[in-house]
Amino acid sequence: MKRGIVCLIGVAAVTLPLAVSARPHASKADNRAAIEALENQFAAAVRAKDLDAIMKVYAPGNDLFVFDVVPPRQYIGAEAYRKDWKGFLEMFKGPVKFTISDLTVDAGKKMAYSHSVQHVSGTDTKGKRVDFTVRVTDVYRNMKSDWHIVHEHVSVPVNMDTGKPDMTSAP
Repeated sequence: MKRGIVCLIGVAAVTLPLAVSARPHASKADNRAAIEALENQFAAAVRAKDLDAIMKVYAPGNDLFVFDVVPPRQYIGAEAYRKDWKGFLEMFKGPVKFTISDLTVDAGKKMAYSHSVQHVSGTDTKGKRVDFTVRVTDVYRNMKSDWHIVHEHVSVPVNMDTGKPDMTSAP
């Protein structure tokens, strides 16, 4: 009897993690929750100025395409966007305050998208205060049971009278 219980526990210990990670029949709510957790992981990584952790949310290789608010017009591939993030993090002296609000996620089985408002503040290396808000739309793909951002579009509204970006816009 003991051997049977030990064997059953061993089988459960091996198969349960596989069932949880694979989640072939995850519901929309489960997928939405997984993406919300990914966004929380991303926000924590930005606040920690942890470039490797930031890049874990993005698709590896050339599966990533990004429109950012800074030139160039687009980034193709994780390596190109990593350089952009590295430069961004290096412009801060000390901590970065970073929040995500108004996150809305719609998730299917293989693809999902979200939109949010992201606020960044801190002090740059010259001692100047940095404070801006951007709008972000992300497209995710479920790759080997993990969600990754495959397309990101970061933008700010533009005042059409002045032609200048509104870096602190509010609804």
